Amino acid sequence: MTSSEAARNFSQLSDLALSEPVVVTKNGRDRLVLLGIDEYHFLIDTIDEFSAKNADVAVPKLGRYRTVARNRRGAG
Repeated sequence: MTSSEAARNFSQLSDLALSEPVVVTKNGRDRLVLLGIDEYHFLIDTIDEFSAKNADVAVPKLGRYRTVARNRRGAG
């Protein structure tokens, strides 16, 4: 879905994203992925699980996303 289509049809887009990830493009290139919150939390929890097992490699790479996820969870 293009960014223009996403802006015009956000309600439909958000409903669709509850059942599957939706890729939004801009100028023909993938730009964003919209996910339902349950899928997002599942992915963050999975990252946490894997990073605990491989902390020496994973934590530096994933630290930013884990911080953002924790902040968002507290706000939601």
